[in-house]
Amino acid sequence: QVQLVESGGGLVQAGGSLRLSCAPAGNNFKIYSVAWYRQAPEKQRELVASIANDDTTFYADSIKGRFTISRDRAKNTVYLQMNGLQPGDTAVYYCNDVWREYWGQGTQVTISS
Repeated sequence: QVQLVESGGGLVQAGGSLRLSCAPAGNNFKIYSVAWYRQAPEKQRELVASIANDDTTFYADSIKGRFTISRDRAKNTVYLQMNGLQPGDTAVYYCNDVWREYWGQGTQVTISS
């Protein structure tokens, strides 16, 4: 059962931007600490960014300065703004509710060179 829903993925050219969204399926619980992961073909899933309940953020070195994680508490949604996208960012992006260990189904991000 999918407890989180990601959206916003797509195909963009290198240098472009996308904004991913993560919200509870059915909006039937609040999300607090959330992490974004990604998994490229034949690679392990890796942590990209996270936001704690006190809004403390963490970024992987590979995306630091290009991606921004944020939240809208009124909308119960967490976002991942991705700028300066590169072909190496191509992956399926997943959001994770850290406290409950819930996952979404993932959204595909493809960057063309």
